[in-house]
Amino acid sequence: MIVRRRVLVGGRVHGVGFRVSVARRAAGRGVAGWVRNRPDGTVEAVLEGEAAAVESLVDFCRHGPRGAVVERVETSAEEPDGLHGFEIR
Repeated sequence: MIVRRRVLVGGRVHGVGFRVSVARRAAGRGVAGWVRNRPDGTVEAVLEGEAAAVESLVDFCRHGPRGAVVERVETSAEEPDGLHGFEIR
Protein backbone atom coordinates (compact mmCIF):
# COMPACT_ATOMS: atom_id res chain seq x y z
CA MET A 1 0.00 0.00 0.00
CA ILE A 2 1.40 3.39 -1.05
CA VAL A 3 1.16 6.16 1.55
CA ARG A 4 2.31 9.77 1.78
CA ARG A 5 3.37 11.62 4.92
CA ARG A 6 4.42 15.22 5.50
CA VAL A 7 6.86 15.48 8.39
CA LEU A 8 8.00 18.61 10.26
CA VAL A 9 10.97 18.18 12.58
CA GLY A 10 11.97 20.78 15.13
CA GLY A 11 15.01 21.15 17.35
CA ARG A 12 18.67 21.37 16.37
CA VAL A 13 18.19 19.93 12.89
CA HIS A 14 20.02 22.39 10.62
CA GLY A 15 23.73 21.95 9.94
CA VAL A 16 23.87 18.34 11.16
CA GLY A 17 23.33 16.42 7.91
CA PHE A 18 19.64 15.82 8.54
CA ARG A 19 18.51 16.32 4.93
CA VAL A 20 21.31 14.18 3.48
CA SER A 21 20.60 11.40 6.00
CA VAL A 22 16.89 11.38 5.13
CA ALA A 23 17.65 11.39 1.39
CA ARG A 24 20.06 8.45 1.66
CA ARG A 25 17.62 6.41 3.70
CA ALA A 26 14.78 7.25 1.32
CA ALA A 27 16.81 6.13 -1.69
CA GLY A 28 17.73 2.90 0.06
CA ARG A 29 14.10 2.13 0.85
CA GLY A 30 12.57 3.18 -2.47
CA VAL A 31 10.76 6.16 -0.94
CA ALA A 32 10.06 9.16 -3.17
CA GLY A 33 9.65 12.80 -2.17
CA TRP A 34 11.78 15.65 -0.91
CA VAL A 35 13.32 17.23 2.18
CA ARG A 36 14.22 20.86 2.90
CA ASN A 37 15.33 23.25 5.60
CA ARG A 38 12.71 25.84 6.46
CA PRO A 39 13.53 29.42 7.48
CA ASP A 40 11.97 28.84 10.91
CA GLY A 41 14.70 26.30 11.78
CA THR A 42 12.65 23.16 11.14
CA VAL A 43 13.14 20.46 8.52
CA GLU A 44 10.18 19.51 6.32
CA ALA A 45 9.91 16.30 4.35
CA VAL A 46 7.34 14.70 2.08
CA LEU A 47 7.71 10.93 1.97
CA GLU A 48 5.79 8.69 -0.42
CA GLY A 49 6.08 4.95 -0.89
CA GLU A 50 5.29 1.59 0.67
CA ALA A 51 3.81 2.07 4.14
CA ALA A 52 6.54 0.17 6.03
CA ALA A 53 9.33 2.08 4.27
CA VAL A 54 7.71 5.47 4.88
CA GLU A 55 7.07 4.66 8.54
CA SER A 56 10.70 3.62 9.01
CA LEU A 57 11.77 7.05 7.70
CA VAL A 58 9.30 8.80 9.99
CA ASP A 59 10.82 6.82 12.88
CA PHE A 60 14.31 7.93 11.79
CA CYS A 61 13.11 11.56 11.86
CA ARG A 62 12.21 11.13 15.53
CA HIS A 63 15.92 10.98 16.46
CA GLY A 64 17.77 12.09 13.30
CA PRO A 65 21.47 11.69 12.54
CA ARG A 66 24.30 12.03 15.03
CA GLY A 67 24.51 15.66 16.15
CA ALA A 68 20.80 16.35 15.79
CA VAL A 69 18.64 17.13 18.80
CA VAL A 70 15.05 16.42 17.80
CA GLU A 71 12.57 18.16 20.08
CA ARG A 72 9.35 17.59 18.16
CA VAL A 73 8.01 15.75 15.14
CA GLU A 74 4.67 16.48 13.53
CA THR A 75 3.29 14.16 10.86
CA SER A 76 0.25 14.38 8.67
CA ALA A 77 -1.16 11.98 6.11
CA GLU A 78 -1.73 13.17 2.56
CA GLU A 79 -3.03 11.56 -0.59
CA PRO A 80 -0.24 9.90 -2.61
CA ASP A 81 0.67 11.91 -5.70
CA GLY A 82 2.74 9.39 -7.67
CA LEU A 83 6.08 11.00 -6.85
CA HIS A 84 9.28 9.55 -8.33
CA GLY A 85 12.81 10.02 -7.02
CA PHE A 86 13.94 11.95 -3.97
CA GLU A 87 15.44 15.42 -3.82
CA ILE A 88 17.03 17.72 -1.30
CA ARG A 89 15.59 21.20 -1.72
